[in-house]
Amino acid sequence: MRIGNLVLAASAASLVNAYPTRDIKKRGSGFTWVGVSESGAEFGQTNLPGTLGTDYTWPDTSKIQTLRNDGMNVFRIPFLMERLVPSDMTGTPDSTYLKDLKTTVKSITDSGAYAVLDPHNYGRYSGSIITSTSDFKAFWKTVAGEFASNEKVIFDTNNEFHDMEQSLVLSLNQAAIDGIRAAGAKTQYIFVEGNSYSGAWKWANTNDNLKGLTDPQDKIVYEMHQYLDSDGSGTSETCDSATIGKERLQTATEWLKTNNKKGFLGEFAGGVNEQCESAVKGLLSYMSDNSDVWMGAEWWSAGPWWGTYMYSMEPTDGEAYSTYLPILKEYFPDGSASSSAPSTPSSTATSASSTATSAPAFTSTSDAINPPTAPTKVATSSSAPTYTSVTVSVPTSTPTTMSTSTRCGKSGKTRTVKVTATPSTSAAVSTSAAATPTSAATPSSSASVAAHYYQCGGINWTGPTACASPYTCVKQNDFYYQCI
Repeated sequence: MRIGNLVLAASAASLVNAYPTRDIKKRGSGFTWVGVSESGAEFGQTNLPGTLGTDYTWPDTSKIQTLRNDGMNVFRIPFLMERLVPSDMTGTPDSTYLKDLKTTVKSITDSGAYAVLDPHNYGRYSGSIITSTSDFKAFWKTVAGEFASNEKVIFDTNNEFHDMEQSLVLSLNQAAIDGIRAAGAKTQYIFVEGNSYSGAWKWANTNDNLKGLTDPQDKIVYEMHQYLDSDGSGTSETCDSATIGKERLQTATEWLKTNNKKGFLGEFAGGVNEQCESAVKGLLSYMSDNSDVWMGAEWWSAGPWWGTYMYSMEPTDGEAYSTYLPILKEYFPDGSASSSAPSTPSSTATSASSTATSAPAFTSTSDAINPPTAPTKVATSSSAPTYTSVTVSVPTSTPTTMSTSTRCGKSGKTRTVKVTATPSTSAAVSTSAAATPTSAATPSSSASVAAHYYQCGGINWTGPTACASPYTCVKQNDFYYQCI
């Protein structure tokens, strides 16, 4: 998913009141997997390698177990290549980061679910497009070697290749497959992603050459992503229509059938409103009707640092949890639910020096509204979207009005939210209180100055380009600069 303007989208969209949950009759979906991405370890991409508990975190495995008990049976774990193998792609893994990754994977697979390893790098390493297929193969041989004996691990070659030569995307995917199999990982599925952010709606035209990928084990699955807002970027709570989910998958479905391939929807989501609910239901129903080629889907996203993000599936207070879990349940594979929780579940992976359950030490109410330096993503359309500009001024314990301007062709909205600034009582802050600031300071993005973690530039950006002291405007990608 492209999170380039998540700071704004999450803040505005999270204020939508959830619709009442519904009792939905279970149907036979024909899917092999249904689950969710578990974000955290890929956060803080501008600060590498970063500090655990400050720049990034690991998923809360107790929350994963809640979703597992509900019936989800696949969990995607985004991580950063530069943190796992920090020197270069041919180097050795960082022992602490690898250990925490393994702890998270083991917790998932011990429950009987599948864990998808997702280098969330967009076809880049240290900011540059990966061009060496031999280095990429070496990276995957190293990583796959650590998990070769675990049949419930799935390897996702790389998150959302974009703006790259199509022949290079083909070559990198093939190199990853070759490296994984060379490591002795013979039984696991391999999810391959495509160019143009792996968008399903553009797959047939953009990624047709990927039908030439080969695997001696014949376990390639084509992972596509699809969001339902006007530009397909996943930065708005508004869906383009009530039928857009089905419509955006049709050409990809035909491509899979024509080429005798299997597909998986690795990211999708919609806002908490009736039109998006209808669109998501239509998407899942259409996929289920075509489960001869679609093996399942993963919601974007869960994780302990999302706070009030509009698509959050984090149990039990994520913005999308109460509305969309019942809808997803209708499509869970039969018999996929965990029979019981582990007797002593670990809440998160930890390192010797830091605890991943600790939320970042926010320094202001504006920090609390926004997750710390989430991974940046941009729109899938050829033209950059026009995003919302949000001005926030938050006095302690008073209602706050957030005014939003036109975004993606949709009219702006004004909503009110009560934000309480509560001083921290200890250095360790639980993940359930990740949105609690450590002081009552309330910087806001004004017409001329952007606050910490707010946008400060990018293509089509018309808001402030200077940052409040002492923060600096840092380019995350062409579409999104952020005050860090």
